[in-house]
Formats: sequence, structure tokens, C-alpha cells
Amino acid sequence: MTTSYQIKIAALWIVFLLGTLFHTLLGLMPIFHGLSVIESQKANNINEIAGIMWLMLGFFVLPMLAIIGSVFTEGKRYRIGHFWLTIIYSVLNFLHLVLDLLLPQVIWYQITLMVFLFLIGLLLNMVAFQWMKAPSRNHHSSESLTTFH
Repeated sequence: MTTSYQIKIAALWIVFLLGTLFHTLLGLMPIFHGLSVIESQKANNINEIAGIMWLMLGFFVLPMLAIIGSVFTEGKRYRIGHFWLTIIYSVLNFLHLVLDLLLPQVIWYQITLMVFLFLIGLLLNMVAFQWMKAPSRNHHSSESLTTFH
């Protein structure tokens, strides 16, 4: 049994999102033990960080849309755009990893998770590239997403 590119891509994006959520959770866990967390920007109220909150919303929503789009779309233009989206996310993950390594206190369990997420991102790049280069399947073929085997 072969697994379609679309299923592989959806699985990789889901693993990436779960890992990213866990990265955030790991950063907040010290609070539950009475410790402070490392802060990159102090704020007095939520309005001061509204821009960051919107950026984080976009960072999470784009992969969710990519999962939906990849499962329901096979257009060549979509596959090209999706591949470049995976590249952007890999670059952002790499930059985030480097910045975490430059913090005054390096938190190695976070670095380990970030390396894992970066590797998942590289695998996603590879599968997205393969899907982008693959010929489009005929919509009415026996390999259609609505056919059960």
C-alpha cells in the first residue's frame, strides 16, 4: 500500500503543529511550579503584545489551512505555493532555533524539541517538493481520494 503525498503532508503538518504547541507549553510549565519564565518582551497589558498575538495566530492558522488545502486540492499552482510555504516555515524554525541558542540561558530540552521540529520541517520540504514535481492524478482515477480499498 502506498501513501499519497497529501496524507504524508497532512501528517507532517499535524506533527509540526503538535510539536509547536508543546514547545509553547514547555516554555510555560515553569509557571506551574512557581518559577518565572524567560521573557523576550515585557508588557503591561494585552494590547501591547497584540501584534505578536496576531503573528502567532497566523503562524498556527497557515499550517491548518495547508492541511485542509493539501487534502482537498491537487492543483499545480497550489502545490508550488505549498512547497514555498514549507520552505518559509523551515527558515523561520531555523532562525528560531538559532535565536534560542543565543539566549543567556540555553534550555536544552527546548533546543532538542526545536531540532526535532526542524527535521520534521525538512522532511515536509522533501515530501512537498516530491508532490510539487509529481504529475497530477486524473480526478476520476481509481486513486481518487473518495475511493476506498
